[in-house]
Amino acid sequence: MTQGLVLYGYWRSSAAYRVRIALNLKGLPYESRAVHLLRDGGEQHAAAYRALNPQELVPCLLDGGRAFTQSMAIIEYLDEAYPDGPRLLPAAARDRARVRALAQAVACDVHPLGNLRVLQALETRFGAGEAQRGEWMRHWIGAGFAALEAMLAGSPATGRHCHGDTPGLADACLVPQVYNALRWKLDLAPYPTVARIHAACNELEAFRAAAPEAQPDAPGSGK
Repeated sequence: MTQGLVLYGYWRSSAAYRVRIALNLKGLPYESRAVHLLRDGGEQHAAAYRALNPQELVPCLLDGGRAFTQSMAIIEYLDEAYPDGPRLLPAAARDRARVRALAQAVACDVHPLGNLRVLQALETRFGAGEAQRGEWMRHWIGAGFAALEAMLAGSPATGRHCHGDTPGLADACLVPQVYNALRWKLDLAPYPTVARIHAACNELEAFRAAAPEAQPDAPGSGK
């Protein structure tokens, strides 16, 4: 039963964003519970939340009272636990490997270098100002996008979306990272395939409804 799905997240968390996309693509209703990553030193560090996720990170998904952490694990869990909806990973092993490689190029190699903990450490421990943090972000996102562009543009498996013409796991990872790239003013011109897929995804309601500004805890959302 899907009534038990509860997603703890933060409106601008890339990892929570990709899980929201996955839930929407699967057509799974869920309750959203906000964990403010900045208020009072970060609500993710509160004892009640730490009991759900000892890593003190978002997202965390509850299903029937059981807690699941790590966005990539959550998305694959949803695909396996709720197989009746659209699949987020292809049927063939070699295709699943390609999709996972694309997704992990973002989730494992690019995103960790620019998450909140890293940016806070750059500021508090190394004195990096806004301009320096911006340069850091553009450098690492750009390096990741250069590789992704080659992986996507150079493969006949790429279609309207990262793999074929149906959105899935790789697209759920790509779109939040492009959001971050635009936030940090990275020029997307060198990455036309990345930009094209991002635009195609955002034509779909599943992606638009998952966007940070559409979340109830987004500043000024009025929800």
